[in-house]
Amino acid sequence: MFDQEVINMLLRGIWETVYMTLGSTFLGYVIGLPMGILLTISDKDGIKPNAFLYKVLDVIVNIVRSVPFLILLILLIPFTRFVVGKSYGSTATIVPLVIAAAPFIGRMVESSLKEVDAGVVEAAKSMGATTMTIITRVLLVESRTSLINGMTITLGTILGYSAMAGTVGGGGLGDIAIRYGYYRYEMPIMIVTVVLLILLVQIFQTIGMAISNKLDRRKK
Repeated sequence: MFDQEVINMLLRGIWETVYMTLGSTFLGYVIGLPMGILLTISDKDGIKPNAFLYKVLDVIVNIVRSVPFLILLILLIPFTRFVVGKSYGSTATIVPLVIAAAPFIGRMVESSLKEVDAGVVEAAKSMGATTMTIITRVLLVESRTSLINGMTITLGTILGYSAMAGTVGGGGLGDIAIRYGYYRYEMPIMIVTVVLLILLVQIFQTIGMAISNKLDRRKK
């Protein structure tokens, strides 16, 4: 069963899964990081309170996070086709992955930034630091360990979503598991894909924790 063709297929599945996971995480943070920052600073206890902005962002985050990814994946098929020209394959799957991940990332970033000691922020404000300076030199720096931990969790979540996308031809290991393990009842291939997905999660987790520990001032 595990001839060269199957091995090549699994290797391609690993590459597609890593490509979807890392690509979606990067693009998700392009949207989610600013969203999390805005949620933090516009909150009633933030450095620039804005109830309207916070409420709008809060509603968007809650709505998107409330929709199961598989349903969101199907709902976004027309939009995905419009953006990349097709609704299947690893590149197409990145579109719904980013939309699903961005609000999740925004909430993770908000949680991390709110862990920063309010006294440090007040000290920066008393010295005349601008809002941008407080964000870049205080909030993001002081919360970097928590942000890295959040990114590690995000990678695992998105990897799980990418595997779920295999049900609609999303590519990667999830697609292989569905096509061979479910439709063709080839359980050995299904088991191998599951093991590979677990290994990928463990690799991301190990790298993320190593970076987090290195940046954690409390352990120095």
